[in-house]
Amino acid sequence: MAESRQYCTFYVNKLYFGVDVKLVQEVIRFQQMTTVPLSQEVISGLINLRGQIVTALDLRRRLDLPPDDDRDERMNVVIRDGDSVVSLLVDEVGDVVEVEDEIFEKPPDTLSGAARELILGAYKLDKRLLLVLDVSQVIQILDAASQREEVA
Repeated sequence: MAESRQYCTFYVNKLYFGVDVKLVQEVIRFQQMTTVPLSQEVISGLINLRGQIVTALDLRRRLDLPPDDDRDERMNVVIRDGDSVVSLLVDEVGDVVEVEDEIFEKPPDTLSGAARELILGAYKLDKRLLLVLDVSQVIQILDAASQREEVA
């Protein structure tokens, strides 16, 4: 019997992404954010999630994609990776999909730039390509930012 995995899916600039459903804490509508002065562009701000302060990363900026002017329509995919909780700002949330491991492939050659570094691989589905996001790589930018603050 073939192994399968489940992914929470979402869209960013018409690209179809997925993260392991086990890493997703919740999906919520766009939240008011407190901006963080002097922070990197990918950090959209901080949100209060039932008393927990969570950093919101703009996935468009993290992937070096063009900005979206319709910010209030975006969604937060809240990810828990170990002790870290972070919100990924995405354009639209899809479904949870289950895919067979045997159809997993390395990142496509057509993928370049930041996107290539942040993708574990892809699944060729019926009508689209599911790009699997490497959550550890995506949120690594937060670790680098906190290390710079400690040095300063």
